[in-house]
Amino acid sequence: MSSLITRRALVTGGAVTAGLLLSGCDRVAQNPGFRKILLSGDAMNQGLQRALTNRGALAPEFRPDQMSPRFRTNGTANPNTPSYNAMVAENFAHWRLQVGGLVVRPLDLSLAQLRSMPARSQITRHDCVEGWSAIGKWQGPMLGTLLKLAGIRDAARYIVFTCADLYGGQPYYESIDLIDAFHPQTILAWAMNDTLLDVGHGAPIRLRVERQLGYKHAKYVMRIDAVASLAGIGLGKGGYWEDRVDYDWYAGI
Repeated sequence: MSSLITRRALVTGGAVTAGLLLSGCDRVAQNPGFRKILLSGDAMNQGLQRALTNRGALAPEFRPDQMSPRFRTNGTANPNTPSYNAMVAENFAHWRLQVGGLVVRPLDLSLAQLRSMPARSQITRHDCVEGWSAIGKWQGPMLGTLLKLAGIRDAARYIVFTCADLYGGQPYYESIDLIDAFHPQTILAWAMNDTLLDVGHGAPIRLRVERQLGYKHAKYVMRIDAVASLAGIGLGKGGYWEDRVDYDWYAGI
């Protein structure tokens, strides 16, 4: 939470904003006007953040004894669609991850194939925009490994994630740029706290992009696409919450 307050206070007015976040997260979430002021993505905000930070730097990692006793779910707790429930019932035996778009070699990967890839383990802190934080351990292949296998074309600028959970009948979506995509701590996690990922936390895989706020960590990932522009993605801001309630597209902390 401290990182969230530090960033938001820097760009929106300091202690008053921090106090509102701490005391009224639910009310903030329900107030479109305040949310727009607090979370609007603008050039000054993104430029200031990038000027003050090294985007290649690692997010802090923690010891096992520092892990949180409880790690809340964020966003959807269960897609609960017929297709997703069928995948859960068969332990994702026929689930496939599609990697396409602006790539040389489109991929079609099973969960077993993903789990057989070299994996990174990291204990990091999840900072949720709703005002809570938790430290957990994640394990899975680096996203960059998959993108190198697929061969990103020169025209690609962003990576888009399409998920199994539905909002208004449409799949949830999120995106990051290539800097974050190839960051060593950006992984497709299939395990949490040394246990296979459960439904509430995004099974069978979720994105972990550790230097960004929690809403960027897409769960229930089904498809990954390299694209040249975000203009044709949703309403053009690069993610479901960015499109609907003006969350920052770049959510670095």
